[in-house]
Amino acid sequence: MLKQWIAPLCLVGSVFLAGCDQGRHEQTERAIDDAESIDQENMAELMLAAGNPEEAVSYFTRAVEENPDRIVFRRGLAKSLARSGRADEAIPIWQEVIAHPDAELDDQVALADAYIRTNDWDKARDTLDQIPPTHETYQRYRLEAMVADSREEWDRADSFYEIAAELTARPAGVLNNWGYSRLTRGDHSGAERLFTDALRHDPTLFTAKNNLVLARAAQRNYELPMLQMTQTERAELLHTMALAAIRQDDVAVGRGLLEDAIETHPQHFEAAVLALRALQ
Repeated sequence: MLKQWIAPLCLVGSVFLAGCDQGRHEQTERAIDDAESIDQENMAELMLAAGNPEEAVSYFTRAVEENPDRIVFRRGLAKSLARSGRADEAIPIWQEVIAHPDAELDDQVALADAYIRTNDWDKARDTLDQIPPTHETYQRYRLEAMVADSREEWDRADSFYEIAAELTARPAGVLNNWGYSRLTRGDHSGAERLFTDALRHDPTLFTAKNNLVLARAAQRNYELPMLQMTQTERAELLHTMALAAIRQDDVAVGRGLLEDAIETHPQHFEAAVLALRALQ
């Protein structure tokens, strides 16, 4: 009688253990898949952050071919193409990303950025208009400001630049862009204030230094501002100011600034030498 009970119990136990083994096997496979997915995403982030742009393009091109359904790789390919100066090639990839069910609103912002890089301002504006106003990010407002600038909608541009500057811990770049916008409008003093503010946030931003010199020269202020600068940067800024002075028919001032630039530069300053020869 006992043997009759033992056999079914052993059978049930074997089935139960087999079921447990199968469950563990499935869980292990899922864990491995999840780990591989995380590793792939980490590698994608690493390639975007530290990789050479062309190497990143090659990596993501292969990854998309091997994993056509993974949006992370297609997104990485689009970003890498934009970083390598191939925004025209990035546009169709961003369009594929946006069509993906896991697409995000930031992907549409990135597509608008690619349109701007190819000077297609109308499509950039249309793309931004499709993004809900509740999506308030630095990048979105920075692009909105640039599009408004392109359409000479100055009040909108100022509003968007101001919002963008408030939404980032590193506003130097957008303040420099805002200053350049003011400079092109002829608001030289307003531009000077914005460039100065940009350099307060990032004293190493040379484009802001150069733009600040242009804003001051436009007001016929031909003295370099008190800035943190290398000897080479000082020479280049003197050269910029000299050319601005010459364009405003302050030729004697420009000649003196060119001479200072040549003397200041630690090496032979070919551009300044040629400009001085042209004057003579």
